[in-house]
Amino acid sequence: MRIFLTGATGFVGSAILSELQLGGHKVLALVRSERAVTDVLARGAEALRGDLRDPGSLREGARSCDAVIHAGFDHDFSRFAESCEMDRAAIESFGSALQGTDKRLLVTSGLPVIAGRAATERDGLPPGAGGMPRVSERTAMAFRERGVHVSVIRMSQVHDGRKQGFASYLMTHARDVSLSAYVDAGHNRWPAIHRRDAARLYAAALERGVSGACYHAVAETGIPMRRIARAIGERLDLPVKSIPSGAASDHFGWLARIAQMDAPASSDWTQRELDWHPREPVGFIANVSGTTPG
Repeated sequence: MRIFLTGATGFVGSAILSELQLGGHKVLALVRSERAVTDVLARGAEALRGDLRDPGSLREGARSCDAVIHAGFDHDFSRFAESCEMDRAAIESFGSALQGTDKRLLVTSGLPVIAGRAATERDGLPPGAGGMPRVSERTAMAFRERGVHVSVIRMSQVHDGRKQGFASYLMTHARDVSLSAYVDAGHNRWPAIHRRDAARLYAAALERGVSGACYHAVAETGIPMRRIARAIGERLDLPVKSIPSGAASDHFGWLARIAQMDAPASSDWTQRELDWHPREPVGFIANVSGTTPG
């Protein structure tokens, strides 16, 4: 297939590009700069100059390909609501271009937060993801009734030796305040996945995914925040301390909600349905602590 891919030069998207090519697919990458054009061409992909804010380029790419994988997102959390609106509008552009074709549209979403247990693929994602303004899943699913084959990848903390999801932001904060902290007992949990395993999941969902399905990009169901804070302290040689919940906002600032997030998630159904299984040997804590080989 010829795949239109957004985010192709990003952290996860660049791994998806490689995985698609390994599977024999041709890739048309949305790129914003000449440097990005040079990068994707050097990797054997095609380039389409455009932007997630440019609906014309999004529709052009979607119409010229057999499927769309939307992995691009602006992760500037100082204007997160604006980024989510841009994401919604981009999905609307893809859907309108693909309607009536039964072509595949694969979008990226967040994981649901279910009190007291790990979220599964059968759990619905509430509007705004429990107070967050990202509506990619709901926006994409609306196009199923308009003849588009829609499926969703729900993403957890994606990591490798260079980046570790929200832990990278916590690491910067810990360095700035000379302390790696967690809230109360630090029992709240984060799910995680290596970026190469995530890329393999996108390829599996593209090739074998069912319209209307949500797939969980999860390799580790839930890692306690206390372990994450200790790994950050080990990496930066900083003290590790519990912060009471009442002081979390003062200490963490905009990261307070993330530092207290309890969002374990399972990928059991995803693994069975797609015959996809995480296989990277390096886990989240090893990458956070910087103890990975090499």
